[in-house]
Amino acid sequence: MASDSESSDVTPDDQHEHLRPEGTEPLARIAVDYTPDACRHAPESGEIHVTYDHRGGARWRSRSRFLPGGAVAAAVRAPAGDTAGLNYNLYLSSLEGSGDMDEIDFEFLGNEKRAVQTNFFVAGRGGREAVHELPFDSSDGFHHYAVAWGAEAIEWRVDGEVIRREERRDGEPWPEKPMFLYASFWDASGVDEGRWTGTYHGRDAPYVCSYRDVRVPVALSAKEEEEEEE
Repeated sequence: MASDSESSDVTPDDQHEHLRPEGTEPLARIAVDYTPDACRHAPESGEIHVTYDHRGGARWRSRSRFLPGGAVAAAVRAPAGDTAGLNYNLYLSSLEGSGDMDEIDFEFLGNEKRAVQTNFFVAGRGGREAVHELPFDSSDGFHHYAVAWGAEAIEWRVDGEVIRREERRDGEPWPEKPMFLYASFWDASGVDEGRWTGTYHGRDAPYVCSYRDVRVPVALSAKEEEEEEE
């Protein structure tokens, strides 16, 4: 069962205001799907901190779904230390874990801090992974990651630069379901026998992944918001 996360007093940072996609607003409220005590949310500053330790991490999400035609974005600082085996991310999904989910991903693979993986799913089918080198260590500071998702194209952007663009092709499936914005922090050592993210050692635990200035498309109407929460 989802729960609200606790508050923190971290101050906001407007350094990258020019990277905020048009037609977005700050994400004011989140739900935490599991381990709420491993997730801290400070609505007044717009920061979310997720910790991975003996509790096994956490997953947060927006309280509403969003339709194609908008963008989501956040500044993310990856955790420091030896993060091999861990996966931390920012992604859109119609419903995490559903067999017919639509999804659009940014995924950080703990064994490589100078890379990020993008992917998208339609009706539960993925297989569209691409790994992109980054010109920085993602744990050195905050960098901006954005997904612009429309009826005809998807763009993944890092610090304002488009690193991948996929255009809809006639007759091919496309992600069209309303989607939540999610982020999670988990041990992926068991995926592909550790070849995906490496194998978790935990020598630098606890690990903290931080999100700042999370932006979502302009909110649904109050009636739609109430329906989402029922």
